[in-house]
Amino acid sequence: MSLAVPTSPLIGATLSIGDHITRKWFGLTVNVDVVWSTLIAGAVLLILGYLVARKATSGVPGRLQLAWETIVTQVEDLVESSIGPAGRSIVPLALTLGLFILLCNWIELIPSGHNPEYLPAPTADVNLPAAMAVFVIVGVHIYSIRARGLRKYTAHYFQPYKAMFPINVIEEITKPITLTFRLFGNLFSGGLMIAVMASLLPIYILPVGELVWKPFDMFIGAIQAFIFALLTVIYFSMAMSTEDH
Repeated sequence: MSLAVPTSPLIGATLSIGDHITRKWFGLTVNVDVVWSTLIAGAVLLILGYLVARKATSGVPGRLQLAWETIVTQVEDLVESSIGPAGRSIVPLALTLGLFILLCNWIELIPSGHNPEYLPAPTADVNLPAAMAVFVIVGVHIYSIRARGLRKYTAHYFQPYKAMFPINVIEEITKPITLTFRLFGNLFSGGLMIAVMASLLPIYILPVGELVWKPFDMFIGAIQAFIFALLTVIYFSMAMSTEDH
């Protein structure tokens, strides 16, 4: 996604936002910078998981294991309070999504130039959030069918009244859309702010502006990763709930 905005009404210059390094693969235009940023974030997550698993001990845990156990415990408590013991199967998915999105959000902190960046936040490209949102929602419907059975799963679209069927269907359709644009919009706006500062601020003030904005941008990235993981838990909680729970 690319956007051109004026940098000054006096000179009429424009700034392109969302430019990418592109290549043609099988007739499709691919943002290769987003691809390799995603692969790097995934590789870092796998390496961290390997290090935690290799150094795991039943004795006194190291710092990495202690941090990991704290995160897992918090997520397990959250999931069990909303879903119950059956929700333990959701914990790996929620943790993986949250940490992966966090790494994707923070990878742009590595200096890699401007217009285009060599390491952009892949979550600032709508394709990755959309893919993760579709993956989550498809999983939600699969779990819902398993928990309720096909008959009760179909019946819930007609609750509390049969006339609510269109509204319930629209609600399910909008879930992946809102999940996508909540993450994409916040990350894209962060990149937009950096690009606008780079074009408007004098070169000697730009480092100060980025120094002030970057910590706030990191905070937004962490919050959005948490929200995506939390909404994943909530959606699965709603999907696995039955009349008895």
